[in-house]
Amino acid sequence: MRIFGIVLIVIGVLMFVFTGINYQTEKRVANIGPIKIDKKENHSFGWPAYAGCVAVLAGVVVMATGKKNA
Repeated sequence: MRIFGIVLIVIGVLMFVFTGINYQTEKRVANIGPIKIDKKENHSFGWPAYAGCVAVLAGVVVMATGKKNA
């Protein structure tokens, strides 16, 4: 359980540092013989700042309440 708690804490800290993910896709608009027209689209996926805080707190709770492996 301690490893799961550490993973939650690391994910929470990363969510504070990186507030979202941006990525780009390419879509074929037209394909007329030798002419190909592509369109690039930008997408973003973000999360609120409190989500990182919740993940860190959940990790601390899991580490505090989990049994220790000797």
